[in-house]
Amino acid sequence: MSFPIAWEGTRVSEMFTPDFYLPEHDLYIELTTMKQSLVTPKNRKVRLLRELYPELNVRLLYRKDYQQLLAKAGYGAVEVQNLRKQDIGAILISPVELETRVKALARKISRDYRGESLVIVGVLKGVTFFLADLARAIKVPFVLDYLDLRRYAGAQPHDRVRVARDIDYPIAGRHVLLVEDIVNTGLTLDYVFSELRAREPASIEVVTLLDRPLRRLVQVPIRYVGFQIPNDYVVGYGLDYRELYRNLPFICTLRTSVYDLPVVPIPENQA
Repeated sequence: MSFPIAWEGTRVSEMFTPDFYLPEHDLYIELTTMKQSLVTPKNRKVRLLRELYPELNVRLLYRKDYQQLLAKAGYGAVEVQNLRKQDIGAILISPVELETRVKALARKISRDYRGESLVIVGVLKGVTFFLADLARAIKVPFVLDYLDLRRYAGAQPHDRVRVARDIDYPIAGRHVLLVEDIVNTGLTLDYVFSELRAREPASIEVVTLLDRPLRRLVQVPIRYVGFQIPNDYVVGYGLDYRELYRNLPFICTLRTSVYDLPVVPIPENQA
């Protein structure tokens, strides 16, 4: 859908058409892969759109958001030899802070579920390090299971996420603790909630290592949060960029030069 944003007299002189519309969330998305410092005209159009049509819900996604979507979808990889200490920007959460906070979360979960048993479901695969440390520190009985998701470029929001590996353990009538590495827009988590609630568990709660509430598009209930972080792309402690940096013992940002590393072509027999 296009919207007039400028006029010469009674004649429309400029139109603006957002890149995507998510009808289930009544949200318009404009995507730019230019550096943030070069998107002044794009920002102007989005600002005009918001001023002229205040009832519209519109969101501008920048290059780093685009790179994050590509990385999560598994497109492209970098050569391992390109992993360098110089790639690391700012360390946001130190190993000591991670250890302390994970143990605190485990104590709270253990208190809240005292006398109960849990089905702990980890959403692969950035959650691996966090889940391992958290599970070791939880003191109530639990069953451990995993859920793997795949993201697609579907026309509708409900077509963009699918379960690639389902949980094995039946959760009807059980208390479920869903473990996430990071919650951004909430769209994926909202999908997982709908899938698991249909199986009639006694309860479903979420624990996430990282939360970006400023990027939320869909409100989802999160009971336990490790850290709230800004909108910067982060890696380490299980989180990756193009499958690298997961083994860093801290949470950090990457230097902007990293995002310009060449993509290794995928062989035709693996495409």
